[in-house]
Amino acid sequence: MTAVRNEDVISPQQAVTLHGLFLERVRRSQDKIAYRYFDNRQSVWVDLSWGQMLEQVARWQAALAQEGLAKGDRVAIMLRNCPQWVMFDQAAMSLGLVTVPLYTVDRADNIAYIVNDSKVKVLLFETADQWQELSGVLGQMDCVQRFVSLDEFRHNEPRLAAAPKYLLTPVAELQPAVRCECGELASIIYTSGTTGRPKGVMLSHSNMLSNTYDAMATFTVRSDDLLLSFLPLSHTFERTCGYYLQVMTGATVAYARSIPLLSEDLKIIRPTILISVPRIYERIYGSIKNALAEGSPLKRKLFDLAVEVGWARFLHEQRRGGWKPAFLLWPLLQKLVAQKILDRLGGRLRTTVSGGAALAPDISRVFVGLGLPVVQGYGLTETSPIVSGNKLDNNFPDSVGQPIRGVQVKLGEQNALLVKGPNVMMGYWNNPEATRAMIDADGWLNTGDIARISETGHIYITGRLKEIIVLSNGEKMPPADMEAAILHDPLIDQVMIYGEGRPYLVALAVLNPEVWPQVAAKVGVRSDMPESLTDTNVEAKVLRRIARNLSGFPGYAKVHRVLLLREPWTIDNGLLTPKLSLKRDRVVAMYGQQIEDLYRGH
Repeated sequence: MTAVRNEDVISPQQAVTLHGLFLERVRRSQDKIAYRYFDNRQSVWVDLSWGQMLEQVARWQAALAQEGLAKGDRVAIMLRNCPQWVMFDQAAMSLGLVTVPLYTVDRADNIAYIVNDSKVKVLLFETADQWQELSGVLGQMDCVQRFVSLDEFRHNEPRLAAAPKYLLTPVAELQPAVRCECGELASIIYTSGTTGRPKGVMLSHSNMLSNTYDAMATFTVRSDDLLLSFLPLSHTFERTCGYYLQVMTGATVAYARSIPLLSEDLKIIRPTILISVPRIYERIYGSIKNALAEGSPLKRKLFDLAVEVGWARFLHEQRRGGWKPAFLLWPLLQKLVAQKILDRLGGRLRTTVSGGAALAPDISRVFVGLGLPVVQGYGLTETSPIVSGNKLDNNFPDSVGQPIRGVQVKLGEQNALLVKGPNVMMGYWNNPEATRAMIDADGWLNTGDIARISETGHIYITGRLKEIIVLSNGEKMPPADMEAAILHDPLIDQVMIYGEGRPYLVALAVLNPEVWPQVAAKVGVRSDMPESLTDTNVEAKVLRRIARNLSGFPGYAKVHRVLLLREPWTIDNGLLTPKLSLKRDRVVAMYGQQIEDLYRGH
């Protein structure tokens, strides 16, 4: 493993706890810029130093101390990414409290379940709109003794206080932290399961500190790095990589304003590191494909040549390919093609990390070929979350890399990937049965993912044990892989493959509202008419497009019928989890009759 090159890194032994990590960073870097955020009231970007952050943590600590909470009590954070997320988290941990992160986009009934299940005492949220959602489930959250809102608005709830008044004094002195050991519970993070109620993953201070530190042997972060944070901090991937990793290394984090403004923020902030999920790369890739489709043949040829030459250069640099005369064209191709695309991402990216789901190999090939240093990793909430990652100098983009330092992996029954190490969770909150089903007596955690491990130790995720479709003829198909391939088509925004126990596969596809009218016009139907979605010529054309994207799959992995939809699947309509995973059972329930119609007469 490559040694950690940042000499200012704080070790888990020096930190002991996550609050100890923060205090040590303040001691070392008091005047250095820690966070950058956009002040909507003044319409300006604002910097906060570590010393200023400490002052605000002290104010939150003083306010929380008035609640009379005991060590181990739970408090919840329901904020978009902002400095107050960190302030509240650190203040809570200084008092020995356990933080429960909540998704701002989650459904109210799900939030009420989590709050009630973990017996949250204080819940911090942001806006009047959020309060309106919460108001409908207040009767299910009797355990909460205090709601705190960042914004001020009119209400009649005695338990609700606005932060400007809740923070008792403009200046406070941080009190010594409640004594806490590294192995004690730090946070309960609820997994947004695609079926059933979410389970509370218990992570200790040691779980998250060790995972953050050990990951740096694979993924180097320097004290002069600038990260742009846009994935929700309620997601363990962002919390570890976009928060604790930054504190451990002394880097600076800028909080993006929103996903719709992400393209603009990338150009303004010009980050050196980007932590992302595949969907962001897929969207950029989709916009590139659309632009190329409307451009000249020469433009498309130049793009393809740039990717081809760039990919060959990448393999050569990785010592997996020879030198080619075409490399002499790279300075020109870089100027005409690659740099224009990289400039849209700020132009300074030293590393981009993709995690949370699989990044399609052909998409990573495009970005790597254009000179964007994409490294893919793998993990899950139950492993704090990082299990493996690729190094920049040992990067196999179609794999999820090698295990990080301190983590062991092996294959179990049905080639399930098993994980063991200091990052493995303490267990599920109030659910010992689920814990035993996940972690065996020897400490091996079953990820539920099917994998293979190469001779070089690189891990390749090949499917999910619970997400294999078995047709009535016994053939097995991985729906997630097929769906990822189908989503390369700019016509299709969302897709789900269905066929368990059926004679053939069908697809449910949500159409892109910008591309669909163009396709409809070519077929000769009006895109705004409901009957256009069931037109046999339209279905035949879409099936041909799907078949092209599935050409690399076995012949039996063929979609025979497709249900075309305009209404997107969202968190609000209950078809997506807060982590944007598809709730397959809900989709099937909603479109049950239409699905049956796809099998009728065949």
